[in-house]
Formats: sequence, structure tokens, C-alpha cells
Amino acid sequence: MNKYIEIAGRKIGPNYPPYIIAELSANHNGDINRAFKIMEEAKKAGADAIKLQSYTHETITIDCDSNEFQIHGGLWGGKTLYELYKDAHMPWEWHKPLFDKAKELGITIFSSPFDFTAVDLLEELDTPAYKIASFEIVDLPLIKRVAQTEKPMIISTGMANEEEISTAIKVARDNGCKDLVVLHCVSGYPAPAEQYNLRTIKDIAERFGVLSGLSDHTIDNATAVASVALDACLIEKHVTLDRNGGGADDSFSLEPKDLKALCQDAKTAWQALGKVNYERTEAEKGNVKFRRSLYLVEDIKAGEKLTKDNLKSIRPGFGLEPKYYETSLGKVAKYNLKKGTPISLKDFND
Repeated sequence: MNKYIEIAGRKIGPNYPPYIIAELSANHNGDINRAFKIMEEAKKAGADAIKLQSYTHETITIDCDSNEFQIHGGLWGGKTLYELYKDAHMPWEWHKPLFDKAKELGITIFSSPFDFTAVDLLEELDTPAYKIASFEIVDLPLIKRVAQTEKPMIISTGMANEEEISTAIKVARDNGCKDLVVLHCVSGYPAPAEQYNLRTIKDIAERFGVLSGLSDHTIDNATAVASVALDACLIEKHVTLDRNGGGADDSFSLEPKDLKALCQDAKTAWQALGKVNYERTEAEKGNVKFRRSLYLVEDIKAGEKLTKDNLKSIRPGFGLEPKYYETSLGKVAKYNLKKGTPISLKDFND
């Protein structure tokens, strides 16, 4: 397994800060200026990349209102698939302006293609990477086509079983993909945190020999930040300007302040992991003097012995360590010593 991959020069792996993808998805709500604004806010928040979804209602489904094409219940209940994707899709002609905007902002941009025509479009735009959405993990011809570009690939695993994940990884690798991150995901919108089973992230890495991360559809940041402790090297979250904006994905997306918190907290969590360490840290070194040590708590004269009445283990820590308490009892002072004197064996005879 590679210890890291690179997307647009940014190294991604357990030994680097978590790579944060701001998923724009359908939160443009039909307005390219809203999409631009989301990109600006993502950059300000500290996200590493903006991700799009590249499909149209014509390429992802057909205009049919039979029962199989109806959405029953949930966030999008009452619509047909065609109606949902017609409202939600990112127009083809928006892609170049969005890629240009990302270059202007200095933020990486790439997309999830949903068919070959989307891959062709993204190749024309020289996308630096690709994302395979959870619903497309079973579309092996699409994975093969993306792998043949030999660009980094990220695959989400929502709804997929072990065999489907293994097959998708094999197809990607067999067709030229060398740089791969596999994201644990629960395809619920939103998804309950208690169903996320975050320990799967580490198992994905070990079982399949890949870098692993998290595609998070919970409504806050706790799940995403916790994933860092399980070596998630990449976190994807949907972002919006306003959760009450009325768009297809707005209600379970992060607003700018929450995205900023995620970027900061995920990095802090990664820094806190550090390494196995039993040495004194820099933050601790100045506090050693406040440990307990052995002190005189009464004046004693030359020739007098240390006793349980005049010798105590107290703070601060400039005297002998408390472990020497028993062996210090009975030692004889060489000269007069005042209360508050730290015990040093040079001041006493046996």
C-alpha cells in the first residue's frame, strides 16, 4: 500500500493532515453565482478541495413516471428520479467557469463523473483527480474508464458489501489506477451517527491494502473528527451557504462556520494523535517543579534526626523524590536547617 498519494501536489495519507473535500453537489440550487460563493467560503474555511458532481438528468436516468422511477419517502419523496436530477444537476457549461474560479481562488477542484461523457468533459478540463460516488461503485465500466486516465481515484463505499468493494478496487488497479483512497460511507441523507461504524475505516485500509477515509453524511462534525483517530486521511462533507436554502442537499450540509470548524478540528485531532511517547513533553517540562518532594516542615538543629514529624512529602519538587522518604528517616543533620528546606542527602549523615 502507498503511504500517501498526491492530488495537485498535496500529499494525502495518515502521516499528513486530513484532506478535506467540500462537496458542492446540488447546493448551487440552479445559480452559478451561488456555486461561486460556496467555493469562496470553502477556500476561506480551509478546505483542500471543492468537488462537483458531473451528470445531467438525461445521462443519469430517463423521463419516466412508473413506480420504479418514483422516490418514495425520505428527503426527496414525491419526485421522480428525472425530476430530482433535473433540478440538482450541474450544467455542463458551468464546469469550465467553476474550474477557472477554483484556479483563481487557489483551491483544487475535481468531480464525480457518472458516465463516460462526464469523464470526457473532465479530461478536457484536466481534472487532477476523480471521485466514484457510492451509488456508482457497482458501475465497473465507469471505474475502468476512470482508472485508464491514471489519475488519483477516490471511491465511496456506501451500500457496498465486501465483495463489491474488493471488485471495484481490483478493476481500478487492473486498469491503471495507482493512487487510490477508499472512503467508508453510509448512504443516508442525513445518516445517523450511530450507524456509521467508524471502525470500518481502519479495517478497509488493512483488508484491502488502501488508504482510507470518510464520506460523512451526518449533520455535524463529531463523526468526521472522530474518524481521524482511526487513520481517516481524507474527509468529505457536503457544504452549503444555508441549511434552510431549500436545495436538494442543503439540509444535511455544513454551513461555512461549521466547515471552518471541521477543517480546524480535524487537523487538531490529527496533531493530537502524534506517536507512542512516554517521554516528558515540552509542555510538561516547566511543571516538574510542582511535583511533590521531601521537605523539612520544622526547624532542626545539628545532630537531630529526620522523623515523621519534621519530614514530609509536599509540593514543590526541588527536594529528594518521595520514594526516598523511608530511607531518609533517621538521618542526622550536619548543621542547623530551617523549615522549608528541600532535603538533600549532602546535608545529613547516616
